[in-house]
Amino acid sequence: MHDRLRILVLHGPNLNLLGRREPHIYGMLTLEDINQRLHSLAGELGVDLEIVQSNHEGVLLDALHERIDSVQGCLLNPAALTQYSVGLHDAIKAMPFPVVEVHLSNLHTREEWRRESLVGSAAKATVQGFGWRSYTAALRTVVEQLRDS
Repeated sequence: MHDRLRILVLHGPNLNLLGRREPHIYGMLTLEDINQRLHSLAGELGVDLEIVQSNHEGVLLDALHERIDSVQGCLLNPAALTQYSVGLHDAIKAMPFPVVEVHLSNLHTREEWRRESLVGSAAKATVQGFGWRSYTAALRTVVEQLRDS
């Protein structure tokens, strides 16, 4: 165990387009803006972050596998992989640390096909619908839980 908690943040497909893609749903902040807010909160909480964004499922899977022994928690926004990624579902089940699914929007208020999350069924919890604050709420909560255990 490390002296400081290390949390992995995984951003899935198309999140690199935040600020440009459907701002009425996802807001005006860019992914870099969200990452800066996460780093700022991580500093306040005294934890380290590793952040990865990829439009490729395998890169996200590899990021989890490679950090199986070096992080204590994970925030995952699977984005377009939410409903279909058996690979992410199975990888999450294999992790010895909590994985919290994060979504900017509330999936239950979106198109019907978005409402079920295969990935979320493997996660410790899901935080959604608070825009960028979904990430910070998830980070605070996972850090509190890890420190309590």
